[in-house]
Amino acid sequence: MEDNRRAHIIIIGWACTTLCLVSYTAAFSHGASLSACTDMMPRHLRAQLHSPSNNYVTVHTNMSFYFPGDKVPVTVRSTRDFMGFLLQARKVSNDEITGTFVFIPPGSKLLTCFEDGDTVTHSDKSLKRNLSFVWKAPDQPIGDIKFFISVVQSYFVYWAKIESAVVAQRGQN
Repeated sequence: MEDNRRAHIIIIGWACTTLCLVSYTAAFSHGASLSACTDMMPRHLRAQLHSPSNNYVTVHTNMSFYFPGDKVPVTVRSTRDFMGFLLQARKVSNDEITGTFVFIPPGSKLLTCFEDGDTVTHSDKSLKRNLSFVWKAPDQPIGDIKFFISVVQSYFVYWAKIESAVVAQRGQN
């Protein structure tokens, strides 16, 4: 009787734990949460941060400067598959998120951290390698910017705030 009761409790405990983990995992399969806006860190249980200098992902643009109001193409390339990401443009001067994304690839969606469309995240957990975006600079001068991406390879492995080269602002509109 005692062994039967103990086995029943173990099975219920295992089932509850499994259901909790499955629901927690599913919550991020459709993109990063707003809680990741500021530090760009995934909120996965026991996720392991890897050094951004030892990653396999690059984020870059073919433009070294832009003018206010310009549209800037942004490319993310990877030598390995990944499932999730969070992409932002930030001012070099104060690390504030800026601008809006006006073109995003399939499997991604816009997120509003501070302004409509200022961040892009994944919309599903399909495997990704090469992604193309278009970012629109604000019409008013904001200074130099960098693009930052956090990439989730698997639920437990990620790289945070991989950065592009500086894209310098030129002139007025």
